[in-house]
Amino acid sequence: MPDLQGLPIEASAFLLLFARVGAVLMLLPVFSEEAVPGRIRLMIAFGLTLGLWGLLSPYALPAAKDTTALPGLILVELATGLGLGALVRMMFLAMATAGSIVSLQIGLTSAIVADPAQGGQASVVSKLVGVAASVVCMGLLVHHLWIAALVRSYASFPIGGVPAAGDFSALAVATAGRSLALAVALSAPMIVYGIVFNVALGLAARLAPAIQIFFVAQPVNLLFGLALLATLLGAMLTGFAEAMTQWIQTGWG
Repeated sequence: MPDLQGLPIEASAFLLLFARVGAVLMLLPVFSEEAVPGRIRLMIAFGLTLGLWGLLSPYALPAAKDTTALPGLILVELATGLGLGALVRMMFLAMATAGSIVSLQIGLTSAIVADPAQGGQASVVSKLVGVAASVVCMGLLVHHLWIAALVRSYASFPIGGVPAAGDFSALAVATAGRSLALAVALSAPMIVYGIVFNVALGLAARLAPAIQIFFVAQPVNLLFGLALLATLLGAMLTGFAEAMTQWIQTGWG
């Protein structure tokens, strides 16, 4: 007969691991999209926890021995997972923010579509580059780094220790600043293009005030802007993937 005395402790340890892993996947890019059914996400979280059991069980088994503290530990793990997943989501939104800046420069801010990932509506360009960033991250295996950072987080935020609010606050502020800086850097060529085009447009309006310059120049702005975006999109996505890789290796976990 197999020895089942340790089974309750191992089951409790698995539940602790599943709480953090599942909470992270609720906010992790690609995995948390509404296009992925809830049951599929649940099975991904269960399979990922099972696959990482050999690496993470030493962190969970000691904490699982205290059965009286188990409900509180589960709540703490859920909060920790949501916090870590929110950090990755915040950094990932840099590409969508860059797309919004590009839309502003080429005059496509009024062309909007529903985007649950951004909590409402987003411009077409922002949605496009967001989907492209997801494809590039999956193609370049950046999601493997997300999982590796999740494993490292158990050393930074161990089970049974309540993370200090200041730690998460500092991480959130630093991540928000880095995400915004990355968005501006990625869209910098389009910002320069917008400044140059609008200055030229203003000069043309001063030289020929009787002509409706805006209606004449807007199609040209769209044509040149979309052509420049098509030229730069590959470099933008590559730079985003590199920045995400560098950040996930140094900034989280």
